[in-house]
Amino acid sequence: MRSPLVATLLLFLLLAAGNYVTGAEVDRKPNFVMMMVDDLGIGDVGCYGNDTIRTPNIDRLASEGVKLTQHIAAAPLCTPSRTAFMTGRYALRSGLGSTGRVQVLLFLGGSGGLPRSETTFAKRLQEQGYTTGLVGKWHLGVNCEYRGDHCHHPNQHGFSYFYGLPFTLFNDCMPGEESDVLADLQHTLQNMVIILGVGLFTLVCVRVCGLLHISLWLLLALFFLSILATAVWYVPFKLLPTWNCIIMRNQDVIEQPMTTETLPQRLLVEAQNFIRRNVDRPFLLFFSLAHVHTPLFKTSAFAGKSRHGCYGDNVEEMDWIIGKVTETVDSLGLANNTLIYFTSDHGGHIEDANSKIGQRGGWNSIYRGGKAMGGWEGGIRVPGIFRWPGRLAAGRVVDEPTSLMDLYPTLQHLAKDTQPDRHLDGYNLMPLLEGKVDRSEHEFMFHYCGIYLNAVRWHPPGSESVFKVHFFTPNFSPPGAGGCYDTKVCQCHGAHVTHHNPPLLYDILYDPSESHPLTPDTEPRYAEILEQTAKAVERHQSTLTKEQGSDDIHSPAGSDAPSVQRQMTWEKILWKPWLQPCCGTFPFCGCKEDTPYV
Repeated sequence: MRSPLVATLLLFLLLAAGNYVTGAEVDRKPNFVMMMVDDLGIGDVGCYGNDTIRTPNIDRLASEGVKLTQHIAAAPLCTPSRTAFMTGRYALRSGLGSTGRVQVLLFLGGSGGLPRSETTFAKRLQEQGYTTGLVGKWHLGVNCEYRGDHCHHPNQHGFSYFYGLPFTLFNDCMPGEESDVLADLQHTLQNMVIILGVGLFTLVCVRVCGLLHISLWLLLALFFLSILATAVWYVPFKLLPTWNCIIMRNQDVIEQPMTTETLPQRLLVEAQNFIRRNVDRPFLLFFSLAHVHTPLFKTSAFAGKSRHGCYGDNVEEMDWIIGKVTETVDSLGLANNTLIYFTSDHGGHIEDANSKIGQRGGWNSIYRGGKAMGGWEGGIRVPGIFRWPGRLAAGRVVDEPTSLMDLYPTLQHLAKDTQPDRHLDGYNLMPLLEGKVDRSEHEFMFHYCGIYLNAVRWHPPGSESVFKVHFFTPNFSPPGAGGCYDTKVCQCHGAHVTHHNPPLLYDILYDPSESHPLTPDTEPRYAEILEQTAKAVERHQSTLTKEQGSDDIHSPAGSDAPSVQRQMTWEKILWKPWLQPCCGTFPFCGCKEDTPYV
C-alpha cells in the first residue's frame, strides 16, 4: 500500500523539481559575446565573397546564424565609430566628431574621450545585473584633469572588468615601423631642433675663435631654447611606445610599453577566462580585437600561410581567434543562451601599403572608398553576423539597412531594460533578425565625416531601392586615384573636399559601387528624393539642437551642428604629462606583465 504512495510522491517531487529547473533556465537572461575587429574590409571574409582568404570560423557563424549584408558603421574611423556603437547615438552627440585634420584620439595622455555623462550599453546592462567585461581595444580616452581620475576609462562606462589597450595598436608600438602620429609635425620639430643646434654650435665656434663678439646671454638663450625645442619634439613623440603602447587591467597599468608579439594570445586567453568565470551568471563580453589594424602581427603559426601576404596572415589568425572564443562558449554549454555578434568598426584602410610588406589594409569588395572617406560605402559597410541557436534561424540573410548603433537598443530589449533613456539613433534588431518583420526601421541614415553631414541614405517605404545623397566628397590624391594616397588619410574640411550642388545621387541597390550618379533624366523620382532627404536632414538636426543647443558651425548640408563640449580639439588631443598613465614614478614608466600565457 505504501509503495505506490511513495512512488507517486517521488514522481511529483521530481516533476516539480524539473519544472523549477526548466523555469529557471527560461527566466535566465541571455549572455552576449560581441566581437569587433579593427579596420577589417567587408571583402576580406569568405561569407561576404572572398574565396582566397580562409575564414572558416566566421563563415560558420554566418551559416549557423543571421548575416546582415547592409550593416553600416556610423563613422569611417575608430573613435567616432566606437562611440556610436557604445552609445547607440551618432558620435557628434557625445562631442566626438572632429572639425579639422585630427579625427581620432592620438595620445593616451590627452584629455579627450567619451564623456562621463554618456551612457553605454554596458552601463545599462550592468544596472540589470549583468557582469560586464571589455577585453582588447578601447580608444575612447582615460583621464580628464589629472592622472588617475579615469573619467573616460571603461570602468567608468559600465565595464566591471577591463583588460587590454586603453588606446589602440599603432605603428609606434612595433619596433622598426614608421611613426604614424602627426608625422609632418614631428619632422618640422626635428628640423627646428637641428637648425637651432647647428646655429648654436656655429655661434659658439665664432665666439671661441674671436671672429665676432657674440653675447653670452644670446648663447644662453639659444641654449635653453634648443633644450625646450628638443623636449617638445623628443618627449611626446620619440617616447610614444612608452606613452601610448600600454596594457591595463582595470585601472592599473600592468605593461608599459607592451610586448606586441604575445598580445593576440593574451587577449584571447583573457576573453576565454572571462567567459569561464561567469558561466553561472548573465554576462556581457565585448571582445575588441587588435587585429587587423596596423602594425600587422607576425605570429609564427600563421606567418606566410595565406595567399595575401602579411595582411592575409593576420585575417586568418583573427578568424582562428574568433573560432576559439566560439568554441569556449559552446564547450561550456552556453550556446543556446548566448547571442554572439561579429563585426568590424569600419572598412579597410586601402591606402595603407609599403614596399616591404605590400598591401597592409583591407579589401572593401566592390564598394567605393574605405577608412576615413566619409560616406563612401567602402568605409562604412561592414560584416554583421548574429548567432543564437534555437532563437535565430540558421543561414538567414538580411539585406535591409542596419547600423552598429542598433546593438545598444537590441541589448536593452533582450536584457529587459525598460528604463527611460536619451534620444537613440539605433533600433532594436530582434524583429528583423527573427524574421517577424521584413523592413528595417532605418528609413533614413546619416553619414558623418567628423561633425559634417556628408551623406544621407534613404530606403523609401514600399521600395527595394536604397538611395544615397552625397553633399560633399573627399578629394582623392593623386588625381584619378581611388583614395587619398598622398596623405594616407582623407580629410573632411576645407580644400580637402568638393561640395556638390545639386548633391550626388546613387541607388546603391543597382549601383553598389556608387559609380553612376543619377540625374533627372535617369531617375524619375530625382526631385522627390532630394526633397525627402532635405526634410529628413531638417528633422534629424532638430533633434541635435533641441538636445544640445545651437552652434556657429554649419554642416555642408546647411544646417546647424550641435553645441557640445568637443572632445576632438587640439587642446584635448595633445599630450599632457600630468594625464599620462604610468606604472612606476612618472616619467620613469616601465613594467612587464607577470602572468604567463601559454
